[in-house]
Amino acid sequence: MDFKKGNNYICLTGAPDFDEIVEYAASVLRDGGVVLTPTDTVYGLICIPQSAHAVQTIFEMKQRPLTQGLPIIAANQEQAEKELPVVWNDSARLLARHFWPGAMTIACGIRENDLEWLAGRREAAIRVPDYLFVQELAKKLGPLLMTSANRHGVETPHTAEGALGSLAVPPALVIDGGLLSGAPSTLVNVNCPEPVIERDGSIPKAEIERLLL
Repeated sequence: MDFKKGNNYICLTGAPDFDEIVEYAASVLRDGGVVLTPTDTVYGLICIPQSAHAVQTIFEMKQRPLTQGLPIIAANQEQAEKELPVVWNDSARLLARHFWPGAMTIACGIRENDLEWLAGRREAAIRVPDYLFVQELAKKLGPLLMTSANRHGVETPHTAEGALGSLAVPPALVIDGGLLSGAPSTLVNVNCPEPVIERDGSIPKAEIERLLL
């Protein structure tokens, strides 16, 4: 495999071997590695939720408080509803149908379940990025954990190299997708009596309010 800059740093933009790169990244994730990847918003750190070591590594990389659970990434709405034990109320489904795939993160309640990686969590933030590379990884591996590639409390850099410079520990694999917009996804919590916008982002508040009213 002859990827640019070597097998731990791959330039995705214009790469002719897209499927091969997806499979290689999937193999790194299966082995419990953390991958730095572009998305439709910012660079993210992604891992399989079944690897406690990989999850712990992300917290160390970001110096993120352990009390803040990692968001979940799905390939599409169908996968999110079928494979995640979360409460899909009317507001959640409406937001997902209208904004997924895209820059909408939906925080939902969690139903009783036997998944070890969700133990102790009563709520989870879920997103389907409008980014084929990440969607393909989730199709191969199931729902994944992902968070922005920056130290906790610091703005996410717009480039892969900038993200690398922000992290306390390097990832197992870097996927360089070029310059990103840097605008985060909009976070709406539907695990409340009424939906609450908890983070402003790419999708305007007025557009969300029009949809839910």
